[in-house]
Amino acid sequence: MTLAVGKHQTRRSSDRRSARAFTLIELTLVMALLLIVFSVAMPMLKSFFHGRDLESEARRFMSLLRYGQSRAVSEGVPMVLWIDSRRSLYGLQQQAGYTDVDNKAVQFELKPDMAVETQMPVVTMSASSLNQTVPGIGNVPRIRLMPDGFIGESSPVRITLRQGQDEAVGIVETTNRMKYEIEISPSRAGRR
Repeated sequence: MTLAVGKHQTRRSSDRRSARAFTLIELTLVMALLLIVFSVAMPMLKSFFHGRDLESEARRFMSLLRYGQSRAVSEGVPMVLWIDSRRSLYGLQQQAGYTDVDNKAVQFELKPDMAVETQMPVVTMSASSLNQTVPGIGNVPRIRLMPDGFIGESSPVRITLRQGQDEAVGIVETTNRMKYEIEISPSRAGRR
């Protein structure tokens, strides 16, 4: 009995190595298939993330609103959540006249493709009780958060956040005037 040694054995091991590798044609075909899959899926992913930005902004607005209510109750001072739709800004600060400077005041800017709109209450009041001037900001709609936990009567009844032409999320005041909530449209509820 004779054992095979030498070149014959090494040739087999090199054949095995080359059989396990991918050819350039196989790699090109896989890359082409991946490119096709991504080009089909990209528009769907884009609209998915587009809607997530809007929902995220609505949640941030709601968090700021709850933080303002908490501050108003704990500090015993009315808080003002102002909305500047012209400059796409909103923020929270103490109502003017209680302290000189509010060190905890915050301000947020919407993304460039987003806009905010407000719907004021139908009830008409005297100009002095609707004083909408916010120091450093100007004459803008505002939500007045009272120390007793309620929302001021001159506050907007609806805030709408828009992204592009079609997408919108509403933030509406509840009937008991204690808080706002995110209004989910039927078209958005179906996507969840």
